[in-house]
Amino acid sequence: MNPKNERAELAADQGLGVGNVLTTLIERGTGLDTLTLTFDTEVHGHPAWQALTLAQLGEVVTARASTLHALGVKPRDVVAVWVTDGADQVLSYLALARLGAIPALINGRLPAEQAAEYIKRLRAVGVIADVPHWDGLSSAGNTTPLLADPADLDKGDPGTAPKPYRHHGNEPVVITHSSGTTGLPKAVIHSHHSLFAAIRHRLSLPKGQGLDRMLGALPSAHAATVIAVNLALTNRAQLAVMSRQTGSLVLDTIEAWKPASVLGFAATWSELASEDLSKRDMDSVRTWWNTGDCAHEAHIRKLIATGTRESVTAQGRVQTRGSHFVDGLGSSEMGHSQFHITHTLDTHRYGRCIGKPHAFSDVAVVDDDGEKLGADEVGQLAVSAPTLSLGYWNDSVTTYQTRRDGYFLTGDLVYRDTDGYYYHVDRAVDAVQLDDGHRLYTMLCEERVLADCGDVLECTVVAVPTDGKVVTSVLLVLDTAADQKTDRTAEVLAALDPRVARTVERVVVVSPDRIPLGATGKVRKFLLRQRFLDGELLGRESSAKQVTV
Repeated sequence: MNPKNERAELAADQGLGVGNVLTTLIERGTGLDTLTLTFDTEVHGHPAWQALTLAQLGEVVTARASTLHALGVKPRDVVAVWVTDGADQVLSYLALARLGAIPALINGRLPAEQAAEYIKRLRAVGVIADVPHWDGLSSAGNTTPLLADPADLDKGDPGTAPKPYRHHGNEPVVITHSSGTTGLPKAVIHSHHSLFAAIRHRLSLPKGQGLDRMLGALPSAHAATVIAVNLALTNRAQLAVMSRQTGSLVLDTIEAWKPASVLGFAATWSELASEDLSKRDMDSVRTWWNTGDCAHEAHIRKLIATGTRESVTAQGRVQTRGSHFVDGLGSSEMGHSQFHITHTLDTHRYGRCIGKPHAFSDVAVVDDDGEKLGADEVGQLAVSAPTLSLGYWNDSVTTYQTRRDGYFLTGDLVYRDTDGYYYHVDRAVDAVQLDDGHRLYTMLCEERVLADCGDVLECTVVAVPTDGKVVTSVLLVLDTAADQKTDRTAEVLAALDPRVARTVERVVVVSPDRIPLGATGKVRKFLLRQRFLDGELLGRESSAKQVTV
């Protein structure tokens, strides 16, 4: 097997997609002893943290497919998957896709009441759920039947499984959901080709540093994990899937498993950056891959100071201190990050720069009427790309409301500079119009506070229009070694644009558990705005003043 030739062959195979990568590789009959996926729990008799070969992974998935087939699961059936372990999410996806069913992967941290309503709206034929999650659904009034406990799925006979379903490019293969920061998560439909489009693009490029041994510090129910699984399989690489992604656990895993690259969300980088990384063995890491929201400069700089990377010099290839951080901006609906920028110790383009679009992406910045804007004008990001989801399951209204002239309207506010680089300033629902004609961008404010205030680990800015004015609260999570009582107001206001600083009523030091988060770690500013309007935390003083909550 020539790896270079195989990558090119896979890239050119138009029948290949996220519904059949595993079965296609097994049918090719080469590299069956290649190590593939590693899970942090026991799988089918394989101990935790022991990698499965391609052949073993195929056997495990086929056994699960056999069980599900015996339970009556048919092609096009929607099956909800709400479980704890990453292995159960990934293997359920692969087994259901093999049957041609449509797995609806649900983040295990979603509140039971939301999960029950979400599953009801899916009109799923059944639920794969472990005991804790099924108990939660039962208490929440769920009416969708239990299909199976994942612990029972391994008992099937691989020999009785039907032949793999033949997928087509535009057919739905998997449903994931949005973060749900403003309400009930939306069910996002991914096709056979849409989630594979970016992988196909990467297969046509030289293999990136760190791709051989990847640590998936991502929510296992997210579209990003589906992409990571198929990226690893098609590149004959190893991927370890973590069931939980807390900062200290990720660092422990890096030290023990020694990945060459780590895939994660902005919330994970924040937790890693809050640790003393000088006391950790991070030398194996070449690359940090970020997806979802773009990351903060303050967190990126701490991570790229660790690890090593390969550089090309006049003396040839040498090992250089410090790692790569690949940033961008994506979402479940976009199907993949649409931008890319690589940071090292030698780069200086920050300020929420998300880089330039990938070759497969057509992006535009548009105003409220859908008209395209020029350089340095802030507007909504519109995307046309083969990675885009098909829309929202059982919700054509929202699907069509977010599509215009062939573009998906992301809800992100961005601008493009004269060099062609794009910058993300806020979500449209969180930005506020000021009475002087300017707008307050909460995420851009957070970026500036984190960059200028060294002992601030996390910053959340919430702006609320009330009584004819805008009132802004700045919530800070400080380094545990910092003085929690020192007044931070002057330092924070100095970091902000003067027009924004004039709206700040409070600079509040809070413990992390006071910030409401969604299942993927995003701050639920919608809830904070409502709490502030109800009087919680906000206070009535008209001048900025720090309080500790």
